[in-house]
Amino acid sequence: MPIIDNAVYVDGRRIDDPSSLEQTFEHMRAASGMAWIGLLRPTAEELQEVAAELSLHPLAVEDALEGHQRAKLERYGDSLFVVLRPARYLDAHEAVEFGELHVFVGADFVVTVRHAEGPDLAAVRARMEASPELLRLGPAAVLYAILDQVVDDYGPVVAGLQDDIDEIDDALFQGGEHGLARRIYELAREVVAFQRATTPLEAMVESLRSTAEEGGEVELRRALRDVVDHVIRVQEKVASFRSVLHNALTVNATLVTERHTETALAQNESVKKISGWAAILFAPSLVAGVYGMNFDRMPELHWTFGYPFAIGLMVATSAALYAVFRLKRWL
Repeated sequence: MPIIDNAVYVDGRRIDDPSSLEQTFEHMRAASGMAWIGLLRPTAEELQEVAAELSLHPLAVEDALEGHQRAKLERYGDSLFVVLRPARYLDAHEAVEFGELHVFVGADFVVTVRHAEGPDLAAVRARMEASPELLRLGPAAVLYAILDQVVDDYGPVVAGLQDDIDEIDDALFQGGEHGLARRIYELAREVVAFQRATTPLEAMVESLRSTAEEGGEVELRRALRDVVDHVIRVQEKVASFRSVLHNALTVNATLVTERHTETALAQNESVKKISGWAAILFAPSLVAGVYGMNFDRMPELHWTFGYPFAIGLMVATSAALYAVFRLKRWL
């Protein structure tokens, strides 16, 4: 059995570390305590063994085995089934890596099923064991601590996304970079996936707060209120990221179009100048070509002023064309 940790708690204190799940169930019931069992990637047979002993709902067990679930909270009688999507940011790849954590919560037990290394539930357990007054509140308090850890771990993800968005903003107005549109689009996909993981959390925690309020558990309700506040801040940041990236994609498309337009205009101006000078040079070439033909009978061929006239005609034609092109701002 891939058991990460396995303990029985009574009145907020760890009283036993059973060597097997059978002992856990026996000690839990004998001492009227709470069992907290942590499993990592259990097989179907291993999870079914736990499910049979704790009467876990078959649909919840099936979801925990299949994985790839969205974040959710489901009630099955007196027990809860919670799916959480812990995350960490891989800065080198500009990607959010999601894990999956399933939590079964009953009146006297908490079973966590992880499909990834994160989050660090050992730190959650140590924190709760250091606060027996909170752990005394039972499985609901353990669920609060797990939720709080998952939401706190979203902080570095938000910071990583913010850093990359800042880099994109700088790149936009510094001439852009190769593949910037693709980078924006891929980062937007990560933000959307992160948003899907965090969006259900507010309603989930509010549901737990309502239950705690009905049970008169004031401290737990206050603690859950703090988790809701953190969730809302994360959701607001993620929503703003999505908006900023959408605008960045639009601005990048606009800037690319402007750069292409400027290039086309610059090329057009060059074409105008080349065409203008070609026309200016063509006029004298035409005159010289006509008078350079070896014919006996040509106008002004034997005229004394024929040569100066030809030169003057070349100069006058070129000057006229130059004046016209300058007037039209081609030159």
